[in-house]
Amino acid sequence: MIHECDTEIPQPDGARLLGDLEVPESTAAIVVFAHGTGSSRASPRNRYVGEFLQQRGLGTLLLDLLTVEEEAADLRSGTYRFDIDLLAARLVGAVSWLDQRPELRELALGYFGASTGAGAALMAAAQQGDRVGAIVSRGGRPDLAGASLPDVRAPTLLVVGSRDETVLALNQQAGEQLRCEHRLEVVPGATHLFEEPGALDQVAQLAADWFLQHLDRARRASPGTRAGP
Repeated sequence: MIHECDTEIPQPDGARLLGDLEVPESTAAIVVFAHGTGSSRASPRNRYVGEFLQQRGLGTLLLDLLTVEEEAADLRSGTYRFDIDLLAARLVGAVSWLDQRPELRELALGYFGASTGAGAALMAAAQQGDRVGAIVSRGGRPDLAGASLPDVRAPTLLVVGSRDETVLALNQQAGEQLRCEHRLEVVPGATHLFEEPGALDQVAQLAADWFLQHLDRARRASPGTRAGP
């Protein structure tokens, strides 16, 4: 088992991000989390989902997409939160860091994106082709991936609360542009942050089922990957 907190993840642009890496013994897949606007790897909702995925045997990497200095500037001016190109590049850099580690490079890969992080995850996946085996968006802004949407190959699950009406409409529109396998799941009675009783549990269950189904398929389709549950 790998348990690394506050580990440094160097980026091609020179930035050094911080991440928390949890990889259960004998896992066959890892999910990289992309948080949303004004959030970080400390997001209680992402951590809740991450712990649920770990219990189901999946590895997780929760990371800050901005440096400490960038986060401070973003809080003052909102400079970075909608820079989807930058956030997507940071995700690609994080996966490159994983792939440089012999014990991790053969794991199937998924992205879990929340809010603006979902747009970044989809854009990154469009650039990475078959390296990404599955994507889940929680209350996401897939529309922010723009022209990258038709290039996404990974099976994509869009999860939105029924009371998050504006974001629901944006997800429906983005879904029409996706050419990969995809599904829209609407959680009844939930708002944007899924704070209602049981709402986040539904998100975690939907995400785990999606990743286990599709990442296992991606692992079996890729030659040379190590055995796992």
